This record gives sequence, structure tokens and C-alpha cells, in this order.
Amino acid sequence: MQIRFVISIILVCLGLIAAILPQTKNSSLELDAKQLLNEIQLENHVISIDEMANALINNDPEYQLIDLRSEEEFKQFSLPGAINIPFAKLFDEEWSPYIDQIARKNVFYSNGTTLSCEAWLLTRQKGYKNNYILKGGLNNWYATIIDPKEPSSTEGEEAIDNYHTRIGARQFFMGEGASANTSVNVTAKKPVPRKKKKMVAGGCS
Repeated sequence: MQIRFVISIILVCLGLIAAILPQTKNSSLELDAKQLLNEIQLENHVISIDEMANALINNDPEYQLIDLRSEEEFKQFSLPGAINIPFAKLFDEEWSPYIDQIARKNVFYSNGTTLSCEAWLLTRQKGYKNNYILKGGLNNWYATIIDPKEPSSTEGEEAIDNYHTRIGARQFFMGEGASANTSVNVTAKKPVPRKKKKMVAGGCS
């Protein structure tokens, strides 16, 4: 069932890719559907909520959160240090230095996962390798960090340890008595542009 769901998303998103991206000729960077499907199945592009929370708590400079929602939604609530690139503006020239760079791991998120998956597919199809997806988006962030469910005594020590870690993360992000809109002061850093390959006369780059 999960594989069918993934394949259906790929087919829909590849249709979007064909409609959105400008037509190119023999680009050595672009991936085909089979390559994309293989990468999706490996899930190396997925960042878990716990991993992201830990990175934010430690102010890890390796990550840059990118909120794909509208500007209005972003202003109401966003994750610490995130920048807002609405999905429709993903390939606008002003955001190119952020999307196409090699210094940091861009982590796409929205309310769920679908929009992030589409953004990852679009950027990966263009050959960009530094983009990732926050698993489950803000809905999963809320369920995991803001309102974690206490495990039963039969779930094992690991589940109990994870629960206490998440409680600590909730206190870090929200504080005592703070609202869900409370954010940590994490500043988005400037990107380092990716070096473009030089074209070789009479052949491919």
C-alpha cells in the first residue's frame, strides 16, 4: 500500500515537473522517474522530527528550514530559524541562491508532507542534491514535540526515553506557560551558491 502511494505521488509530481520546469535539452543533471523512485524508497532525503528538533536545540548550522506555506501562514507560526519560500515561488530568481547551494541541508516543510515531497521532486529532478523533507511536516511536529503521547509501560525503555526527550524539547521550544507561537531565536544564515559547471566546447558539461 505504501509503495502504491509513493508511486502515485511520483506520477502526479512528474506531471507537475513537466508543466512547471522550462524545457531543457540533454541535461546531464536531470533524473528520470526510475532514479527518483529509487531515492524515495531509500528515504535518505527524509529528516525525522526528532532529528530536526535536536538540530535546532543545538543550533546546528548544517540545516536550513524552508517553509513552503503562504506568507500569511508563515507569519502566524513557523519553526525556529525558518525562511519562507512559498511553493509557487520556489524557482523565482531571488530564491535560487538558497535552493541551489551545497553548504547546508535545506529541509522543506509545510503542514503535511505532500507539498514538501513535490518541492523535493522538482528540485531533485533539476539535479539539486541538498534538499530534504521534514517527515510529516508541522502536523507531525505538533504531535511529536508539542503534544507527545506518553507511552505505556509495555512499550519498552526506548519509547519511554524518547518521550522524556520530547518533553524536554517541548520545554525548550515553548517554555513554561508559553503559547504555541513561541519561537527560539535562530537566525537564518546566508547560502553559499553552488559552483556552475563550465560548458565544454562541442560536448556536454
